[in-house]
Amino acid sequence: MQSPITVEDGIRKAGVGRFQKRLFVIFGLVWAADAMQVLAIGFSAPSIAKSFGVTVPQALQTGTLFFFGMLIGAFVFGRLADRIGRRPVLFIAIILDAICGVASAFAPDLQWLLVARFLTGLGVGGTLPVDYAMMAEFLPSDRRGRWLVLLEGFWAVGTVALALLALVAGTQGGEAWRTIFFVTGLPALIGVILRFYVPESPLYLNQQGRSDQARQVLQKVAKANGNAVEIPPLKPQTPQKKSLGALFSNDLRRRTVFLMLAWMLISVSYYGVFVYLPVKLAADGFGFVRGQVFLVILAIAQLPGYALAAYGVEKWGRKPTLIGFLLLSAVGTLAYGLGQTVEIIVAATLLLSFALLGTWGAIYAFTPEIYPTTLRASGMGMAGSVARFGGLLAPSIVAPLMTSNFGLALGVISGLLVVAAVSVWLINAESKDRVLE
Repeated sequence: MQSPITVEDGIRKAGVGRFQKRLFVIFGLVWAADAMQVLAIGFSAPSIAKSFGVTVPQALQTGTLFFFGMLIGAFVFGRLADRIGRRPVLFIAIILDAICGVASAFAPDLQWLLVARFLTGLGVGGTLPVDYAMMAEFLPSDRRGRWLVLLEGFWAVGTVALALLALVAGTQGGEAWRTIFFVTGLPALIGVILRFYVPESPLYLNQQGRSDQARQVLQKVAKANGNAVEIPPLKPQTPQKKSLGALFSNDLRRRTVFLMLAWMLISVSYYGVFVYLPVKLAADGFGFVRGQVFLVILAIAQLPGYALAAYGVEKWGRKPTLIGFLLLSAVGTLAYGLGQTVEIIVAATLLLSFALLGTWGAIYAFTPEIYPTTLRASGMGMAGSVARFGGLLAPSIVAPLMTSNFGLALGVISGLLVVAAVSVWLINAESKDRVLE
């Protein structure tokens, strides 16, 4: 009789191949769609205002409610995924995302549109914690970081797709927003079908005392990867459910506090740089920074950032890579203060696109690894909520400074990134080569 093995050993025996690649594409497609949904806010607002006869600030309420929905969705669905399982929550979130996203395009008035965008935000927010928890739980410790960073790279794919979509939809005048919301909702509809091919996480199943089912999943993974190995019985675990308060237990309090602080500061800085800074620069005569073509260039600049982050998290570790990208982002922010020339503006923006998106890639890889399976999705959900809170906070922190004192605004954003780097340094965990519990 074969000796029982851990789930990590079972994942290694099943191998990394076709199954993980399929999972990567399924989650990546929805992540690209989520990027389109988030970035569509700025492109859709002018046509929404024209269509319903309201001001652009009123039209931007669709974005505020979308973000608020993401905040709630990340928290609620992350928690649910740890309570009832990853797979059912995957379906609930993506169905909400798909139906309400497409329905947004047919809203008869602004009130209906606001409700539809809020519900779409709930679904989009819910996909974040579950997708990353699931992807992490199907990968061995020595490959996990690289794959998680590259999954975040689908954000750049969504950015390019949205820029091209905006160019096409821009010819439709006041109804452009309908085309944008309809097309950005389609990948989620496809995702609903594709997620039937995603089994429940073996780590979650084993943690719930369902080791036989976990073994069957791993056997299917091995078969999909063309591996004829037989997965031995798994070491059974006692079923356990932990309260949300366990994120702040003696063992986890320090990492949770400093990690969530880093997520919020990175989010405030990101939206300050890529939403409010372009508004300031456009007002100063650099209108090209808000154009679709420049957005494509920025997305291309993100790709080497993700590539370096994927290399760094495996070579140097999660924390050193994340800290390095944060400090580079802080330097890139200050570069705008060197002068108001096209060359400096372009160089600084490309550097920040490289560094800040590398930062996101590293923190998305780091976060699900430092929590146990019983709290992994909850931790990711809280991180997603904190990030959305940062996005909602950015207008009150960054926007006024951008209009009143540009130099001070740059200093504040750079300072926030340095504080985020210190917060990461203070986290009492490094997850490189760490076996998931």
